[in-house]
Amino acid sequence: MIPARDSKSTALPRPWYRPSLTIQIFIGLIVGGFIGWLRPDWGNAVYFLRDIFLNLIKSIIAPLVFSTIVVGIAGAGDLRKVGRMGLKAIVYFEIATTAALFIGLAVVNFTKPGVGVMLVAGPNDVVNTIAHTHPKTLLETIVYAFPASVIEAMVRGDVLQIVAFAVLFSMAVSAVGEKGKPIVRLMESLSQVMFKFTNYVMMFAPIGVGAAMAHTVGTQGLGVLVHLGNLILTLYLGLIIFIVVVFGFVIFLVRVPLRQFVRAVREPATLAFATTSSESALPKAMQAMERIGVPRHIVGLVMPTGYSFNLDGSTLYLAVASVFVAQAAETTTGHHVGLGQQITIMLALMITSKGVAAVPRASLVVLLATLNSFLPAGLGPIGVAVIFGVDELMDMGRTCVNLVGNCLATIVVARWEGEFDDHRARVFGTAEEVELDLRSGDLAFAEAVQQGD
Repeated sequence: MIPARDSKSTALPRPWYRPSLTIQIFIGLIVGGFIGWLRPDWGNAVYFLRDIFLNLIKSIIAPLVFSTIVVGIAGAGDLRKVGRMGLKAIVYFEIATTAALFIGLAVVNFTKPGVGVMLVAGPNDVVNTIAHTHPKTLLETIVYAFPASVIEAMVRGDVLQIVAFAVLFSMAVSAVGEKGKPIVRLMESLSQVMFKFTNYVMMFAPIGVGAAMAHTVGTQGLGVLVHLGNLILTLYLGLIIFIVVVFGFVIFLVRVPLRQFVRAVREPATLAFATTSSESALPKAMQAMERIGVPRHIVGLVMPTGYSFNLDGSTLYLAVASVFVAQAAETTTGHHVGLGQQITIMLALMITSKGVAAVPRASLVVLLATLNSFLPAGLGPIGVAVIFGVDELMDMGRTCVNLVGNCLATIVVARWEGEFDDHRARVFGTAEEVELDLRSGDLAFAEAVQQGD
């Protein structure tokens, strides 16, 4: 039995030779980048390790999201409460993404990264692979959310369709009363098993992350860090302003414990940044939000839904990238896109950015469709081709912000519902948290404390 400590105690002591998972991931990033720079062929050779890691993570998502939602909704038994939480989440999502759009618009007009950039026609293979699809309209998104086969949706790892089916399934389980209790208990066991499985997979994270970084540096070289540097710096400046201003205001408004929140999101945020995949961080992020005091039914509903509708980083990127191409178009042809037309583009992005669920290279798809509507023919695809060369570097930042935004959204809804556990937040990462988990039977959470903090 772990000895008790005062609730004010800090992180559990850890030997220097056994660093936390977050430190291991950073070490993997540095070592991977060095390998990719020193031996680019090695960087390509180890890329399969990154694919193994992502495949393992994707195998967790469907059973974890499904079981968590069923336990949360069917276990609570209050369907009106579920509808109320969903409405509050959508309202928050819309406010946050709108703020991201206009911060991106302000920053890109201040730095003007596209001024002086010429849009020269070149190979369109990249654009052609993107342009074969299109962002979904609102009606198409609504229809798409309801799967014809939930098995197929789980095979694809389609979070939006899994959420829609799980909510309806949970309502049915709740409606049958006592006969549905065995299913609820089964889902409780499944969710605990999947959290335990997540802990095992996370042990492989430093290797997978290192392989991803080795491949990026090995294939694109360190020169990618300076190519189109103004655009990259503009995006990251916008993301930093968004985090400080918008996230900072939300944290102050809803009384989020800042230090504990940072500790909770640093590990999944690092994973999202290094792999450019929100999916890689979803299981760990859900686990961290439960540990910090957000009830399971809120985490299970808000976070997967946010993966489709609360893409703060991607939305800010769309604002920056679209105006960048418009500025470059003016340099190339003299076609001026004034502030009024830029605002019109932002309004269009507010709609089209909500229809990108399950679309490959979703941000580029929306960007291409929007630019084709507002720029002279041919300039939109050329602009997207220019951006594509450094898109992976920008994808790191926007994916990380997407993840942090969805974590924060779960706390906002929990506080709005009056269900945020402040005591859990205060003891996050301490010995007392381990004792709480052991007493409640959450052995996977107790192991996560010891593994990650």
